[in-house]
Amino acid sequence: MKVEVKVEGGVARIFLNRPEKSNALNSGFLQELLLAFERLEVEKIRVAVLAGHGKAFCGGADVKELSSLNAGNAAAFVERIHKVCAAIRALPVPVVARLHGAVIGAGLEIAAACDLRIAANGTRFAMPEVKLGIPSVVEAALLPRLMGAGRAAWLVLTGEAIDAQQACDWGFLEEIHSPSGLDAGVERLVRSLLSADRDALREQKRLLQLWQEAPLAVSIRDSVQAFSRCFAGGNTISSRLEGKKD
Repeated sequence: MKVEVKVEGGVARIFLNRPEKSNALNSGFLQELLLAFERLEVEKIRVAVLAGHGKAFCGGADVKELSSLNAGNAAAFVERIHKVCAAIRALPVPVVARLHGAVIGAGLEIAAACDLRIAANGTRFAMPEVKLGIPSVVEAALLPRLMGAGRAAWLVLTGEAIDAQQACDWGFLEEIHSPSGLDAGVERLVRSLLSADRDALREQKRLLQLWQEAPLAVSIRDSVQAFSRCFAGGNTISSRLEGKKD
């Protein structure tokens, strides 16, 4: 199995499990990863963590498959990457990316599709597609929203790697930790997410994605409606807090 899934205590942990190939993504791997996200029982989980076994989170698209692409199958391959990213974004709970080693190309796009990203010092990030004679596509479109247009342009136009500190300074990462402290950092974030109100957290994820894509006026109008819905049926902040104590 190229994907390992563990669910416990309301947390789904999904592991890329092709360590002998630096978790490089081929069509079979992408399909397995897509099914892993689609088959999660979302009513039983409150947080998901995406990580990679081995020395790297993801070394990008599998070079062997990239070498076999042609005009007849290239679009289908990148569409598989997009479907994985879309499934991550469609998951109604926050998805945390635990990053280490290398986060390259399609692997970086998958990390960008997650809601929060934490990495170990020493992790390298790159979008090297232009060096291979192809552009960065699909969820690379999220990069200007995460780090700004100029920095995203630098990443995809030069193809050069940046380190974890620079990725954090640019806004791609939320936290960096020592390699030995990475898991503890992830667990602190998971506990913080678990402490939030389940329904409010799901609504907040939906709103965050709306804010990325919709005009400001639409985002504000929808946000007001979402706020009002929280008080339907006589709910109040006090009643919600009392419910949490129970």
